[in-house]
Amino acid sequence: MAGGITESGEPYSPFVGLVYMFNLIVGTGALTMPKAFAAAGWVVSVSLITFLAFMSFMTTTFVIEAMAAANAQLRWKRREQEEINDSDSSSDYSDDEVTIRGRSEPVETRPILSVQRASNIDHFDIVERVEMGQMASMFFNKVGVNMFYICLIVYLYGDLAIYAAAVPVSLMEVACGNHSCSAGSVKYNDTESCWGPVRRKDAYRVFLGVFTLFLGPFTFFNAQKTKYLQIVTSVMRWIAFTMMIILALIRIGKGRGEGRPSVAQVSGVPNLFGVCVYSFMCQHSLPSLVTPISNKQRMSALVMADYILILCFYALLSLTAIFCFDSSLLRDMYTLNFTDNCDVLGIPVLRYFLGLFPVFTISTNFPIIAVTLRNNWKTLFHRDGGTYPWVVDRVVFPLITLVPPIIVAFCTHDLESLVGITGAYAGTGIQYMIPAFLVYFSRRHLEPVLGRDAVNKHRSPFHHAFWVWFVILWATFCLMFVTANIVITETSN
Repeated sequence: MAGGITESGEPYSPFVGLVYMFNLIVGTGALTMPKAFAAAGWVVSVSLITFLAFMSFMTTTFVIEAMAAANAQLRWKRREQEEINDSDSSSDYSDDEVTIRGRSEPVETRPILSVQRASNIDHFDIVERVEMGQMASMFFNKVGVNMFYICLIVYLYGDLAIYAAAVPVSLMEVACGNHSCSAGSVKYNDTESCWGPVRRKDAYRVFLGVFTLFLGPFTFFNAQKTKYLQIVTSVMRWIAFTMMIILALIRIGKGRGEGRPSVAQVSGVPNLFGVCVYSFMCQHSLPSLVTPISNKQRMSALVMADYILILCFYALLSLTAIFCFDSSLLRDMYTLNFTDNCDVLGIPVLRYFLGLFPVFTISTNFPIIAVTLRNNWKTLFHRDGGTYPWVVDRVVFPLITLVPPIIVAFCTHDLESLVGITGAYAGTGIQYMIPAFLVYFSRRHLEPVLGRDAVNKHRSPFHHAFWVWFVILWATFCLMFVTANIVITETSN
Protein backbone atom coordinates (compact mmCIF):
# COMPACT_ATOMS: atom_id res chain seq x y z
CA MET A 1 0.00 0.00 0.00
CA ALA A 2 2.67 2.45 0.87
CA GLY A 3 5.69 1.17 -0.94
CA GLY A 4 7.77 2.88 -3.56
CA ILE A 5 7.80 3.16 -7.33
CA THR A 6 6.95 0.14 -9.48
CA GLU A 7 5.82 -0.63 -12.97
CA SER A 8 2.17 0.01 -13.67
CA GLY A 9 1.35 -3.65 -14.31
CA GLU A 10 -0.75 -5.18 -17.06
CA PRO A 11 -3.03 -2.48 -18.52
CA TYR A 12 -6.80 -2.77 -18.50
CA SER A 13 -9.74 -0.75 -19.83
CA PRO A 14 -11.50 2.06 -17.93
CA PHE A 15 -14.55 -0.20 -17.47
CA VAL A 16 -12.43 -2.92 -15.84
CA GLY A 17 -10.89 -0.21 -13.66
CA LEU A 18 -14.39 0.86 -12.61
CA VAL A 19 -15.23 -2.74 -11.62
CA TYR A 20 -11.97 -3.11 -9.68
CA MET A 21 -12.61 0.13 -7.78
CA PHE A 22 -16.14 -0.99 -6.94
CA ASN A 23 -14.85 -4.30 -5.59
CA LEU A 24 -12.10 -2.55 -3.63
CA ILE A 25 -14.46 -0.16 -1.86
CA VAL A 26 -17.39 -2.51 -1.21
CA GLY A 27 -16.18 -4.84 1.52
CA THR A 28 -16.54 -5.59 5.23
CA GLY A 29 -17.74 -2.08 6.07
CA ALA A 30 -20.91 -2.60 4.01
CA LEU A 31 -21.96 -5.49 6.28
CA THR A 32 -21.89 -3.24 9.37
CA MET A 33 -23.73 -0.36 7.70
CA PRO A 34 -27.38 -1.52 8.18
CA LYS A 35 -27.11 -1.49 11.98
CA ALA A 36 -25.46 1.94 11.88
CA PHE A 37 -28.29 3.18 9.61
CA ALA A 38 -30.90 1.94 12.09
CA ALA A 39 -29.15 3.64 15.01
CA ALA A 40 -28.93 7.05 13.29
CA GLY A 41 -32.33 7.10 11.55
CA TRP A 42 -32.92 6.61 7.85
CA VAL A 43 -33.20 10.30 6.80
CA VAL A 44 -30.05 11.32 8.68
CA SER A 45 -28.24 8.23 7.37
CA VAL A 46 -29.07 8.83 3.72
CA SER A 47 -28.13 12.50 4.01
CA LEU A 48 -24.82 11.80 5.77
CA ILE A 49 -23.73 8.95 3.51
CA THR A 50 -24.46 11.09 0.44
CA PHE A 51 -22.31 13.91 1.78
CA LEU A 52 -19.51 11.52 2.80
CA ALA A 53 -19.57 9.93 -0.65
CA PHE A 54 -19.04 13.39 -2.13
CA MET A 55 -16.15 14.08 0.27
CA SER A 56 -14.52 10.76 -0.50
CA PHE A 57 -14.87 11.40 -4.25
CA MET A 58 -13.21 14.78 -3.81
CA THR A 59 -10.21 13.37 -1.96
CA THR A 60 -9.92 10.57 -4.50
CA THR A 61 -9.45 13.20 -7.22
CA PHE A 62 -6.84 14.83 -4.95
CA VAL A 63 -4.84 11.60 -4.82
CA ILE A 64 -5.04 11.15 -8.61
CA GLU A 65 -3.75 14.70 -9.11
CA ALA A 66 -0.91 14.01 -6.66
CA MET A 67 -0.07 10.81 -8.57
CA ALA A 68 0.22 12.81 -11.79
CA ALA A 69 2.39 15.39 -10.01
CA ALA A 70 4.63 12.62 -8.68
CA ASN A 71 5.07 11.22 -12.21
CA ALA A 72 5.97 14.72 -13.46
CA GLN A 73 8.48 15.10 -10.63
CA LEU A 74 10.14 11.81 -11.53
CA ARG A 75 10.40 12.78 -15.20
CA TRP A 76 11.89 16.15 -14.23
CA LYS A 77 14.51 14.49 -12.04
CA ARG A 78 15.48 12.04 -14.78
CA ARG A 79 15.68 14.89 -17.29
CA GLU A 80 17.92 16.89 -14.97
CA GLN A 81 20.13 13.88 -14.36
CA GLU A 82 20.53 13.39 -18.10
CA GLU A 83 21.48 17.05 -18.52
CA ILE A 84 23.98 16.85 -15.67
CA ASN A 85 25.52 13.74 -17.21
CA ASP A 86 25.76 15.53 -20.56
CA SER A 87 27.31 18.56 -18.88
CA ASP A 88 30.06 16.42 -17.37
CA SER A 89 31.27 15.58 -20.86
CA SER A 90 30.67 18.94 -22.56
CA SER A 91 31.50 21.22 -19.55
CA ASP A 92 28.58 23.44 -20.52
CA TYR A 93 27.17 23.53 -16.98
CA SER A 94 28.65 24.22 -13.57
CA ASP A 95 28.26 21.76 -10.68
CA ASP A 96 25.09 23.29 -9.28
CA GLU A 97 23.75 25.62 -11.97
CA VAL A 98 22.70 25.64 -15.59
CA THR A 99 22.67 28.57 -17.99
CA ILE A 100 19.41 29.57 -19.60
CA ARG A 101 19.18 32.54 -21.95
CA GLY A 102 22.35 34.04 -20.52
CA ARG A 103 21.57 33.61 -16.79
CA SER A 104 22.42 30.92 -14.26
CA GLU A 105 19.72 29.12 -12.29
CA PRO A 106 19.87 26.33 -9.71
CA VAL A 107 18.94 22.92 -11.11
CA GLU A 108 16.32 22.44 -8.39
CA THR A 109 14.26 25.49 -9.35
CA ARG A 110 14.76 25.77 -13.09
CA PRO A 111 11.41 25.28 -14.89
CA ILE A 112 11.61 22.22 -17.08
CA LEU A 113 9.38 23.87 -19.67
CA SER A 114 12.07 26.47 -20.30
CA VAL A 115 14.29 23.75 -21.72
CA GLN A 116 11.74 21.39 -23.17
CA ARG A 117 8.97 23.52 -24.65
CA ALA A 118 9.43 21.91 -28.04
CA SER A 119 8.80 18.47 -26.64
CA ASN A 120 5.37 16.88 -26.94
CA ILE A 121 5.85 14.81 -23.80
CA ASP A 122 3.07 15.23 -21.28
CA HIS A 123 4.88 15.22 -17.97
CA PHE A 124 1.69 14.50 -16.06
CA ASP A 125 0.98 11.13 -17.69
CA ILE A 126 0.43 8.51 -14.97
CA VAL A 127 2.60 5.66 -16.24
CA GLU A 128 4.61 4.73 -13.14
CA ARG A 129 2.92 3.44 -10.02
CA VAL A 130 3.98 5.74 -7.20
CA GLU A 131 2.51 4.51 -3.93
CA MET A 132 1.29 6.93 -1.26
CA GLY A 133 4.34 6.35 0.92
CA GLN A 134 6.64 7.42 -1.91
CA MET A 135 4.46 10.47 -2.62
CA ALA A 136 4.68 11.39 1.06
CA SER A 137 8.48 11.12 0.85
CA MET A 138 8.51 13.36 -2.23
CA PHE A 139 6.20 16.11 -0.98
CA PHE A 140 6.30 15.97 2.86
CA ASN A 141 9.09 16.75 5.29
CA LYS A 142 10.41 14.09 7.68
CA VAL A 143 7.73 14.78 10.30
CA GLY A 144 5.00 14.56 7.66
CA VAL A 145 6.34 11.25 6.35
CA ASN A 146 6.42 9.75 9.86
CA MET A 147 2.88 10.98 10.56
CA PHE A 148 1.72 9.41 7.31
CA TYR A 149 3.15 6.01 8.22
CA ILE A 150 1.81 6.19 11.78
CA CYS A 151 -1.69 7.00 10.47
CA LEU A 152 -1.52 4.16 7.93
CA ILE A 153 -0.25 1.71 10.54
CA VAL A 154 -3.05 2.59 12.97
CA TYR A 155 -5.60 2.13 10.17
CA LEU A 156 -4.15 -1.27 9.24
CA TYR A 157 -4.21 -2.34 12.89
CA GLY A 158 -7.90 -1.44 12.97
CA ASP A 159 -8.42 -3.39 9.76
CA LEU A 160 -6.77 -6.49 11.21
CA ALA A 161 -8.73 -6.22 14.47
CA ILE A 162 -12.00 -6.03 12.50
CA TYR A 163 -11.02 -9.05 10.40
CA ALA A 164 -9.81 -11.01 13.44
CA ALA A 165 -13.17 -10.43 15.16
CA ALA A 166 -15.46 -10.86 12.13
CA VAL A 167 -14.40 -14.40 11.25
CA PRO A 168 -14.80 -15.91 14.77
CA VAL A 169 -18.11 -14.06 15.22
CA SER A 170 -19.48 -15.59 12.02
CA LEU A 171 -18.22 -19.06 12.99
CA MET A 172 -19.69 -18.68 16.50
CA GLU A 173 -23.09 -17.64 15.17
CA VAL A 174 -23.20 -20.53 12.71
CA ALA A 175 -21.97 -23.08 15.26
CA CYS A 176 -24.01 -21.85 18.24
CA GLY A 177 -27.06 -20.39 16.51
CA ASN A 178 -30.47 -22.01 16.39
CA HIS A 179 -31.05 -23.11 12.79
CA SER A 180 -34.41 -24.75 13.46
CA CYS A 181 -36.32 -21.82 11.95
CA SER A 182 -37.63 -20.71 15.34
CA ALA A 183 -35.00 -18.15 16.31
CA GLY A 184 -35.77 -15.30 13.97
CA SER A 185 -36.74 -12.94 16.81
CA VAL A 186 -34.14 -14.07 19.35
CA LYS A 187 -31.05 -12.06 20.18
CA TYR A 188 -28.41 -14.02 22.06
CA ASN A 189 -25.91 -12.74 24.60
CA ASP A 190 -22.36 -13.96 25.13
CA THR A 191 -23.04 -15.75 28.43
CA GLU A 192 -25.60 -18.16 26.98
CA SER A 193 -24.69 -21.75 26.30
CA CYS A 194 -23.26 -22.82 22.97
CA TRP A 195 -22.34 -26.50 23.55
CA GLY A 196 -23.33 -27.67 27.00
CA PRO A 197 -21.09 -25.88 29.53
CA VAL A 198 -19.29 -23.94 26.77
CA ARG A 199 -20.60 -20.38 26.59
CA ARG A 200 -20.90 -18.42 23.37
CA LYS A 201 -18.02 -16.10 24.26
CA ASP A 202 -15.87 -19.17 25.01
CA ALA A 203 -16.71 -20.56 21.58
CA TYR A 204 -15.81 -17.20 20.06
CA ARG A 205 -12.38 -17.27 21.71
CA VAL A 206 -11.81 -20.86 20.58
CA PHE A 207 -12.54 -19.85 17.01
CA LEU A 208 -10.29 -16.78 17.42
CA GLY A 209 -7.49 -19.09 18.56
CA VAL A 210 -8.01 -21.37 15.56
CA PHE A 211 -8.11 -18.36 13.25
CA THR A 212 -4.81 -17.08 14.73
CA LEU A 213 -3.11 -20.48 14.45
CA PHE A 214 -4.12 -20.93 10.82
CA LEU A 215 -3.60 -17.41 9.46
CA GLY A 216 -1.12 -15.89 11.92
CA PRO A 217 1.93 -17.71 10.46
CA PHE A 218 1.40 -15.96 7.11
CA THR A 219 2.53 -12.75 8.84
CA PHE A 220 6.04 -14.21 9.03
CA PHE A 221 6.20 -14.75 5.27
CA ASN A 222 5.01 -12.97 2.15
CA ALA A 223 1.43 -13.33 0.98
CA GLN A 224 -0.17 -12.21 -2.27
CA LYS A 225 -3.74 -12.47 -3.41
CA THR A 226 -3.79 -14.21 -6.79
CA LYS A 227 -5.94 -13.14 -9.70
CA TYR A 228 -8.10 -16.27 -9.48
CA LEU A 229 -8.62 -15.95 -5.73
CA GLN A 230 -9.70 -12.34 -6.30
CA ILE A 231 -12.22 -13.48 -8.92
CA VAL A 232 -13.65 -16.18 -6.63
CA THR A 233 -14.04 -13.81 -3.66
CA SER A 234 -15.61 -11.14 -5.89
CA VAL A 235 -18.16 -13.62 -7.26
CA MET A 236 -19.02 -14.81 -3.74
CA ARG A 237 -19.41 -11.22 -2.57
CA TRP A 238 -21.78 -10.33 -5.39
CA ILE A 239 -23.87 -13.46 -4.89
CA ALA A 240 -24.18 -12.76 -1.15
CA PHE A 241 -25.02 -9.06 -1.47
CA THR A 242 -27.52 -9.65 -4.29
CA MET A 243 -29.23 -12.42 -2.30
CA MET A 244 -29.59 -10.23 0.79
CA ILE A 245 -31.06 -7.30 -1.13
CA ILE A 246 -33.52 -9.46 -3.09
CA LEU A 247 -34.62 -11.46 -0.02
CA ALA A 248 -35.22 -8.27 1.96
CA LEU A 249 -37.17 -6.70 -0.93
CA ILE A 250 -39.35 -9.83 -1.27
CA ARG A 251 -40.19 -9.78 2.43
CA ILE A 252 -40.99 -6.06 2.37
CA GLY A 253 -43.06 -6.50 -0.80
CA LYS A 254 -45.15 -9.17 0.90
CA GLY A 255 -45.91 -6.74 3.72
CA ARG A 256 -44.03 -8.79 6.31
CA GLY A 257 -41.24 -6.34 7.00
CA GLU A 258 -40.67 -5.83 10.73
CA GLY A 259 -38.55 -2.68 10.54
CA ARG A 260 -39.92 0.62 11.86
CA PRO A 261 -36.77 2.76 11.74
CA SER A 262 -36.73 6.25 13.20
CA VAL A 263 -36.23 9.30 11.00
CA ALA A 264 -33.35 10.77 12.98
CA GLN A 265 -31.27 9.82 16.03
CA VAL A 266 -28.36 12.17 16.68
CA SER A 267 -26.76 9.72 19.13
CA GLY A 268 -26.10 7.28 16.28
CA VAL A 269 -24.38 9.81 14.01
CA PRO A 270 -20.77 9.51 15.31
CA ASN A 271 -20.65 5.76 14.77
CA LEU A 272 -22.39 6.06 11.40
CA PHE A 273 -19.73 8.58 10.39
CA GLY A 274 -16.94 6.14 11.20
CA VAL A 275 -18.67 3.25 9.44
CA CYS A 276 -19.27 5.33 6.29
CA VAL A 277 -15.70 6.64 6.18
CA TYR A 278 -14.42 3.07 6.52
CA SER A 279 -16.85 1.85 3.86
CA PHE A 280 -15.68 4.42 1.28
CA MET A 281 -11.99 3.79 1.87
CA CYS A 282 -9.93 3.34 -1.28
CA GLN A 283 -7.45 6.24 -1.32
CA HIS A 284 -4.54 4.18 0.01
CA SER A 285 -4.85 1.70 -2.89
CA LEU A 286 -5.50 4.14 -5.75
CA PRO A 287 -1.95 4.03 -7.24
CA SER A 288 -2.21 0.25 -7.80
CA LEU A 289 -5.72 0.64 -9.18
CA VAL A 290 -5.50 3.73 -11.40
CA THR A 291 -2.02 3.41 -12.94
CA PRO A 292 -2.77 0.36 -15.14
CA ILE A 293 -5.91 1.94 -16.66
CA SER A 294 -5.11 2.30 -20.37
CA ASN A 295 -7.16 5.44 -21.09
CA LYS A 296 -7.14 8.00 -18.28
CA GLN A 297 -8.61 10.95 -20.20
CA ARG A 298 -11.84 10.99 -18.19
CA MET A 299 -10.69 9.75 -14.82
CA SER A 300 -12.84 12.17 -12.82
CA ALA A 301 -16.00 11.09 -14.66
CA LEU A 302 -15.08 7.43 -14.21
CA VAL A 303 -14.51 7.84 -10.47
CA MET A 304 -17.72 9.88 -10.08
CA ALA A 305 -19.75 7.15 -11.81
CA ASP A 306 -18.23 4.58 -9.46
CA TYR A 307 -19.08 6.61 -6.37
CA ILE A 308 -22.67 7.14 -7.53
CA LEU A 309 -23.06 3.37 -8.06
CA ILE A 310 -21.55 2.56 -4.68
CA LEU A 311 -23.71 5.18 -2.94
CA CYS A 312 -26.86 3.70 -4.51
CA PHE A 313 -25.74 0.19 -3.58
CA TYR A 314 -25.04 1.09 0.06
CA ALA A 315 -28.34 2.95 0.36
CA LEU A 316 -30.27 0.04 -1.18
CA LEU A 317 -28.59 -2.56 1.03
CA SER A 318 -29.09 -0.56 4.23
CA LEU A 319 -32.60 0.73 3.59
CA THR A 320 -33.93 -2.72 2.66
CA ALA A 321 -32.29 -4.07 5.82
CA ILE A 322 -33.76 -1.56 8.27
CA PHE A 323 -37.28 -1.91 6.82
CA CYS A 324 -37.06 -5.70 6.62
CA PHE A 325 -35.74 -6.44 10.13
CA ASP A 326 -36.57 -5.03 13.54
CA SER A 327 -33.85 -2.50 14.33
CA SER A 328 -33.22 -4.03 17.75
CA LEU A 329 -32.44 -7.39 16.11
CA LEU A 330 -30.02 -6.19 13.42
CA ARG A 331 -26.63 -7.85 13.86
CA ASP A 332 -23.21 -6.21 13.67
CA MET A 333 -22.56 -8.46 10.68
CA TYR A 334 -25.68 -8.16 8.50
CA THR A 335 -25.26 -11.62 6.93
CA LEU A 336 -26.05 -13.18 10.32
CA ASN A 337 -29.65 -11.89 10.16
CA PHE A 338 -30.30 -14.49 7.48
CA THR A 339 -28.76 -17.52 9.19
CA ASP A 340 -31.46 -18.19 11.80
CA ASN A 341 -34.54 -16.61 10.25
CA CYS A 342 -36.37 -19.04 8.03
CA ASP A 343 -39.14 -16.54 7.42
CA VAL A 344 -36.65 -14.66 5.23
CA LEU A 345 -34.61 -17.58 3.88
CA GLY A 346 -35.90 -21.14 4.22
CA ILE A 347 -33.16 -23.02 2.37
CA PRO A 348 -30.58 -24.31 4.90
CA VAL A 349 -27.68 -24.43 2.41
CA LEU A 350 -28.14 -20.76 1.49
CA ARG A 351 -28.45 -19.77 5.16
CA TYR A 352 -25.11 -21.44 5.87
CA PHE A 353 -23.60 -19.82 2.77
CA LEU A 354 -24.54 -16.32 3.97
CA GLY A 355 -23.40 -17.09 7.49
CA LEU A 356 -20.00 -18.35 6.36
CA PHE A 357 -19.50 -15.93 3.45
CA PRO A 358 -17.46 -13.42 5.53
CA VAL A 359 -15.24 -16.26 6.80
CA PHE A 360 -13.80 -17.08 3.40
CA THR A 361 -13.59 -13.56 1.95
CA ILE A 362 -12.09 -11.99 5.08
CA SER A 363 -9.69 -14.88 5.69
CA THR A 364 -8.15 -14.39 2.25
CA ASN A 365 -7.55 -10.70 2.98
CA PHE A 366 -6.09 -11.03 6.48
CA PRO A 367 -2.61 -12.28 5.47
CA ILE A 368 -2.22 -9.58 2.78
CA ILE A 369 -3.16 -6.77 5.19
CA ALA A 370 -0.85 -8.26 7.84
CA VAL A 371 2.12 -8.40 5.46
CA THR A 372 1.39 -4.84 4.33
CA LEU A 373 1.38 -3.64 7.95
CA ARG A 374 4.61 -5.51 8.69
CA ASN A 375 6.32 -3.92 5.69
CA ASN A 376 5.16 -0.46 6.72
CA TRP A 377 6.65 -0.97 10.17
CA LYS A 378 9.93 -1.82 8.48
CA THR A 379 9.74 1.26 6.28
CA LEU A 380 8.97 3.55 9.23
CA PHE A 381 12.16 2.53 11.07
CA HIS A 382 14.34 2.00 8.02
CA ARG A 383 17.55 3.98 7.67
CA ASP A 384 19.37 4.35 4.35
CA GLY A 385 22.04 1.70 3.96
CA GLY A 386 20.96 -0.14 7.11
CA THR A 387 19.62 -3.68 7.49
CA TYR A 388 17.72 -5.30 10.32
CA PRO A 389 19.10 -8.22 12.36
CA TRP A 390 17.45 -11.54 11.43
CA VAL A 391 15.52 -11.76 14.72
CA VAL A 392 14.12 -8.24 14.34
CA ASP A 393 13.24 -8.74 10.67
CA ARG A 394 11.71 -12.20 10.89
CA VAL A 395 10.36 -12.36 14.43
CA VAL A 396 9.91 -8.93 16.08
CA PHE A 397 8.18 -7.14 13.20
CA PRO A 398 5.72 -10.01 12.50
CA LEU A 399 4.90 -10.27 16.22
CA ILE A 400 4.21 -6.55 16.70
CA THR A 401 2.01 -6.82 13.61
CA LEU A 402 -0.01 -9.84 14.72
CA VAL A 403 -0.33 -9.62 18.52
CA PRO A 404 -2.11 -6.23 19.07
CA PRO A 405 -5.13 -6.87 16.77
CA ILE A 406 -5.55 -10.38 18.18
CA ILE A 407 -5.58 -8.95 21.72
CA VAL A 408 -8.21 -6.37 20.69
CA ALA A 409 -10.32 -9.10 19.06
CA PHE A 410 -9.94 -11.23 22.22
CA CYS A 411 -11.27 -8.39 24.36
CA THR A 412 -14.21 -7.38 22.15
CA HIS A 413 -16.11 -8.51 19.10
CA ASP A 414 -18.26 -5.40 18.82
CA LEU A 415 -17.73 -5.02 15.07
CA GLU A 416 -19.83 -1.88 14.75
CA SER A 417 -17.65 -0.05 17.28
CA LEU A 418 -14.40 -1.40 15.81
CA VAL A 419 -15.37 -0.24 12.33
CA GLY A 420 -16.66 3.09 13.65
CA ILE A 421 -13.53 3.91 15.66
CA THR A 422 -11.14 2.79 12.88
CA GLY A 423 -13.01 4.86 10.32
CA ALA A 424 -13.51 7.90 12.53
CA TYR A 425 -9.84 8.27 13.53
CA ALA A 426 -7.33 6.51 11.27
CA GLY A 427 -9.83 6.53 8.39
CA THR A 428 -10.23 10.30 8.64
CA GLY A 429 -6.47 10.68 8.31
CA ILE A 430 -6.15 8.33 5.33
CA GLN A 431 -9.27 9.50 3.50
CA TYR A 432 -9.24 13.25 4.23
CA MET A 433 -6.08 14.67 5.79
CA ILE A 434 -3.38 12.89 3.78
CA PRO A 435 -4.95 13.43 0.31
CA ALA A 436 -5.56 17.12 1.11
CA PHE A 437 -1.98 17.69 2.26
CA LEU A 438 -0.58 15.63 -0.63
CA VAL A 439 -2.32 17.69 -3.29
CA TYR A 440 -1.52 20.97 -1.50
CA PHE A 441 2.21 20.32 -1.16
CA SER A 442 2.52 18.72 -4.61
CA ARG A 443 1.18 21.94 -6.16
CA ARG A 444 3.55 24.06 -4.10
CA HIS A 445 6.46 21.77 -4.89
CA LEU A 446 5.99 21.60 -8.65
CA GLU A 447 5.09 25.20 -9.45
CA PRO A 448 8.70 26.52 -9.23
CA VAL A 449 9.95 23.39 -10.98
CA LEU A 450 7.59 23.07 -13.94
CA GLY A 451 6.62 26.70 -14.19
CA ARG A 452 3.20 28.34 -14.04
CA ASP A 453 2.45 27.37 -17.64
CA ALA A 454 2.36 23.66 -16.84
CA VAL A 455 -1.18 22.32 -16.51
CA ASN A 456 -1.83 19.01 -14.80
CA LYS A 457 -4.33 17.26 -17.06
CA HIS A 458 -5.37 15.11 -14.09
CA ARG A 459 -6.03 18.16 -11.95
CA SER A 460 -8.90 17.69 -9.54
CA PRO A 461 -12.19 19.41 -10.48
CA PHE A 462 -11.91 20.86 -6.95
CA HIS A 463 -8.63 22.58 -7.72
CA HIS A 464 -9.32 25.79 -5.84
CA ALA A 465 -7.42 26.04 -2.54
CA PHE A 466 -10.78 26.51 -0.78
CA TRP A 467 -11.61 22.83 -1.21
CA VAL A 468 -8.32 21.67 0.27
CA TRP A 469 -8.86 23.74 3.41
CA PHE A 470 -12.53 22.73 3.51
CA VAL A 471 -11.52 19.05 3.66
CA ILE A 472 -8.96 19.73 6.41
CA LEU A 473 -11.46 21.75 8.47
CA TRP A 474 -14.17 19.12 7.95
CA ALA A 475 -11.85 16.33 9.08
CA THR A 476 -10.77 18.33 12.15
CA PHE A 477 -14.40 19.05 13.07
CA CYS A 478 -15.34 15.37 12.69
CA LEU A 479 -12.48 14.23 14.91
CA MET A 480 -13.50 16.72 17.60
CA PHE A 481 -17.18 15.76 17.31
CA VAL A 482 -16.54 12.01 17.53
CA THR A 483 -14.11 12.42 20.44
CA ALA A 484 -16.51 14.68 22.35
CA ASN A 485 -19.32 12.18 21.84
CA ILE A 486 -17.19 9.32 23.17
CA VAL A 487 -16.15 11.36 26.22
CA ILE A 488 -19.74 12.45 26.97
CA THR A 489 -21.07 8.91 26.52
CA GLU A 490 -18.43 7.38 28.79
CA THR A 491 -18.81 10.01 31.53
CA SER A 492 -22.60 9.70 31.50
CA ASN A 493 -22.32 5.94 31.99
